[in-house]
Amino acid sequence: MPIITVREAIRQAMDEEMARDDRVCLIGEEVAEYNGAYKVSQGLWDTYGSRRVIDTPIAEEGFAGLGVGAAMTGLRPIVEFMTFNFALMAIDQVISNAAKMLYMSGGQLPVPIVFRGPNGPAEYLAAQHSQALQSFFAHVPGLKVAAPSTPYDAKGLLKSAIRDDNPVIFLESELMYAWTGEVPDGEYLVPLGQSVVRRAGRDVTVASFSKPMRAVLEAADALAADGIEVEAVDLRSLRPLDDTIVCESVRRTHRCVVVDEAWPVASVGSHLAWLVSRNCFDDLDAPVECVASEDVPMPYNHRLELAVQPSVEKIVRAVKRVMYLES
Repeated sequence: MPIITVREAIRQAMDEEMARDDRVCLIGEEVAEYNGAYKVSQGLWDTYGSRRVIDTPIAEEGFAGLGVGAAMTGLRPIVEFMTFNFALMAIDQVISNAAKMLYMSGGQLPVPIVFRGPNGPAEYLAAQHSQALQSFFAHVPGLKVAAPSTPYDAKGLLKSAIRDDNPVIFLESELMYAWTGEVPDGEYLVPLGQSVVRRAGRDVTVASFSKPMRAVLEAADALAADGIEVEAVDLRSLRPLDDTIVCESVRRTHRCVVVDEAWPVASVGSHLAWLVSRNCFDDLDAPVECVASEDVPMPYNHRLELAVQPSVEKIVRAVKRVMYLES
């Protein structure tokens, strides 16, 4: 099976869906002639031309609104934000228009649109460009939210998102674009709203999504050396959120740690921790632990920005706390 990067997987998904359906188009800053800020759209402008791969000004609210209008009138746009930090400029179009139009029109106006781009901290980007904003969008009825952690899921989830008749927020990561993994040549989809077990284990369930999944799996390796078996669950989608797989795992392991690189207050991680606590109360042998970023703006200093975020060491300590091996 071919091994490709997350960047290539996302590009393949867009290319295949644009070839399959001429209503699919891509708009955003530098997506055409420059091939995207992170080269994710490499070659698409050459293949599909400027009518379907469209460069925009630096005006997120404007081009997000163009995308919403295009979706309402029959197209299936992919709107790329150079970073989801800039999506805050377009939040009204995403939340007030894209997410609500089907409801407000009595089911007459679906909005089949994908908003995609990198989310969360990278490196040396400081407070304004290092925000993990998934909970902003997962909070909103009418939106679907996907956050893959592998090239396979990035391609399969994006293809599903493009075909979905609802607006989908597709969260990537700058630091994940070069990650590699197996992706088959043939057609496949990964359904939205389905979690998956990445690693089986009997002692503790650790659930996460997107970039922190790598730290979860590295922590699982470290804990295995101490005889602790981690069952790692990848959420993949944040809305709809499939907590069934997580709860099934917790009923086997009786312990749970949730990892989310966002701030801890009102986050996807804290919501999942509440769901597990409510639905698995009689099965838990310890309180659910939530490993999140510290509740501060992101520092610019590299050592400090690493100290703020979830890490392998923090996950290991959280697992040992729910095992009562560490206080």
